Parts: sequence; structure tokens; C-alpha cells
Amino acid sequence: MKFRPLHDRVLIKRIEKDEKTASGIIIPDTAKEKPIEGSVVAVGSGVRTDDGKILPLDVKVGDVVIFGKWSGTEIKVDGEEYLVMKESDIMGVRAAA
Repeated sequence: MKFRPLHDRVLIKRIEKDEKTASGIIIPDTAKEKPIEGSVVAVGSGVRTDDGKILPLDVKVGDVVIFGKWSGTEIKVDGEEYLVMKESDIMGVRAAA
């Protein structure tokens, strides 16, 4: 990976959903909404407090997270699309099944 997020930022790879409805209708890319969950690929070092201490982030690499529909900034790294967002834009971590 040629990208390392800084401070309280997180690099996320969106998790794509099924392209079919329950009845078998295939949804074209132009009609699909962007997923609001993704896998954490990289995390920054943490947020710096006023007294200079660094507080580590709550999320870690591999976590599946839920975020706002319009959160983050889309970037391309090595031909792959990712989102960079602050940890505060993440609403929660999905529990493992």
C-alpha cells in the first residue's frame, strides 16, 4: 500500500453488495446506491491532544465499519478506489458474525 493516513484519518475500502434483487432482477451500476459500509485498510497514528499526547483510534485494520452516505473523500491508489475519512465520520463497527 502506497498510502498512509495521517492523525485521526482512516482508509476504507467499500464493501459492494449483491447486484440482484431477491426476485433475480439485476441492478445496473447507474441505479445502485454507494455502499455505506466498508473494511478498514489503514489507520492513522491517532489524534493529538492539546498537551501533545497521541490518543490511539478506536478502529483497527480489518474492522467492518458503517459510515455516512456522503462521508469521506474518494481516492484511487494502485488503481483501486478507497475512501479517506476522519474517525469521527464512522458511525460504528459491525460485530463479527
